[in-house]
Amino acid sequence: MTAVKRAVSFYSEGVRLVGDVYYPDDVRPPEQRAGIVLCHGYTGVKDIYLPDNARVLTEAGYVVMTFDYKGWGDSEGSRSRLAPYSRVADVQAALTFLGTLPEVDAGRLGIYGTSYGGATVVWTGAIDPRAKCVVSVVGIGNGARWMRSVRRPDEFHDLLQRAARDRDKRVLDGKSEFVKREEILLPDRQSAELAAAARRNNPAAVGAIPLEYVDETLQFAPEWVVDKIAPRPVLFITTDDDRLVPAQESIELYRRAGEPKKLVIFRQTTHYGIYNDYFNEVAANVVDWYNRHLKYEKIAIQEKV
Repeated sequence: MTAVKRAVSFYSEGVRLVGDVYYPDDVRPPEQRAGIVLCHGYTGVKDIYLPDNARVLTEAGYVVMTFDYKGWGDSEGSRSRLAPYSRVADVQAALTFLGTLPEVDAGRLGIYGTSYGGATVVWTGAIDPRAKCVVSVVGIGNGARWMRSVRRPDEFHDLLQRAARDRDKRVLDGKSEFVKREEILLPDRQSAELAAAARRNNPAAVGAIPLEYVDETLQFAPEWVVDKIAPRPVLFITTDDDRLVPAQESIELYRRAGEPKKLVIFRQTTHYGIYNDYFNEVAANVVDWYNRHLKYEKIAIQEKV
């Protein structure tokens, strides 16, 4: 089975976003398939890594959508901002758009996110019951804990001071200082090499982000709400040697989540090993999870009082 890709556009909070929808080549109206929205991470865009995931899921029979958040890739909006709650709104808009397509069953929508996108989909799933099945890969559970865990104490102290100065600057002149992405996300040596290779030939790749990201991430902790996803299913995937987003983040999300849930920990690989060396193994787990919980039946959601 091959995929048919179509460029699309839609709106989130009045801002025009762009995306791609991948259709299995055997879907014929009035047949409807389950749909899945794929969400990239930190400074990712829809054409980095996600097309590989879209291909695998389309081969499994799903209609799959990738898109760029506000200010990223070809989407409109404030450039290169990583506002986490705004990204949640973008994912909700993407779910709405995907559900309007005649080939998609709006009652069977799933979301998938990787790295910072793994945090985004957890929050989205917690507040939006239309997300019937959630997959979070090497995701972040608590922004403050994560940013602290990958730094020496003095580095974290310096970062907080820079963030405080930028907070004052934004109030006084309306602009945040742009800094190299590596100053905020501290990559280990292997991650730095693999990330650079993935971004090297992509003109949409961004090398600098506004410092306001620090404040916004310190205030973003999907583990606060992950229990609200239940009784809808959620899968967490991580690695035992992730030095970019430590496994503790996914483990804590899993611990706080309700059933049904599953945690998969790959051994002796890194953050970017999930995208490369272990891609097929990760994809097999993801497809199995969606096949078990999304592909064939609508999931009844019990209202919580």
